Amino acid sequence: MNLIKEKIEKLKKERNAVILAHYYEPLEIQQIADIVGDSLELARKSKNTDADVLVFCGVSFMGESAALLCPDKKVLLPAPNAGCYMADTITPDDVIKLKNKHPDSAVVCYINSTAATKAVSDICCTSSNAVKVVRSLKEDSVIFIPDKNLGAYVASKVTDKQFYFHPNGCCPIHDKLSAKDVEACKALHPDAEILVHPECSAEVCKMADFIGSTSQIIDYSKDSACGEFIICTEQGVTERMAMLMPEKKFYIPSEKQLFCDSMKAITLKMVASTLENMSGEVIVDSALREAALKPIERMLAL
Repeated sequence: MNLIKEKIEKLKKERNAVILAHYYEPLEIQQIADIVGDSLELARKSKNTDADVLVFCGVSFMGESAALLCPDKKVLLPAPNAGCYMADTITPDDVIKLKNKHPDSAVVCYINSTAATKAVSDICCTSSNAVKVVRSLKEDSVIFIPDKNLGAYVASKVTDKQFYFHPNGCCPIHDKLSAKDVEACKALHPDAEILVHPECSAEVCKMADFIGSTSQIIDYSKDSACGEFIICTEQGVTERMAMLMPEKKFYIPSEKQLFCDSMKAITLKMVASTLENMSGEVIVDSALREAALKPIERMLAL
């Protein structure tokens, strides 16, 4: 294992590369990454790095977003076929149909989407800034895509706007977590605070002591006086928190549900191979890039 890590470090220097990893990645991938974060952090930091090569340990839409923001850099995906169910639940045609049905509405596109879907949207958002993004809009109604659960959470916070959702859009990892699972975990750990990602269902969100993005959940647990937490998001976040805060206890309400196969597809050997062969490059057509970049830049400008 140490030999692979040494190889990765050597190749990083030779290629002037940085490794970015999402919090849902396996802990061993997070530990060798130069930048670890949620979607918003990774989008911002990929744009600001001086590296020539970005090795993006995440799913395909994340690599696309990095390629959109960094046309002067080579973006490589160790697992280029690792997709995202949520991103694939909606197409540009679906968005256009919603726009035709609700022509006066602004289209807010969650960053967990393809470049093609972003290209027909007005502004992007992440789970950490979605409420802020929606509040910034002058329109009285919003088409929120693709995640109906995150959209419902935002709608509960921004009550002066009308919301329209795509009926199938969700993250199955979060959506399938049931209130019963959380209740059972709470019964075992009655003193634990419940921290919930807004991609979870409304029933689970109602049980939360805190609702936030992956980064916000981590920050909350650091600052909280509580020593025990039930973490309602992908288990990679729980593993990172346990590493960062060994004095605190973290519980997963459902290991079966809170495990994303796509996010767990990358291994250290794959990262080393990607750097060695410069494989898995993300290529975005210039016309698509121009259209898809606008809603991302509008978000980042906030």
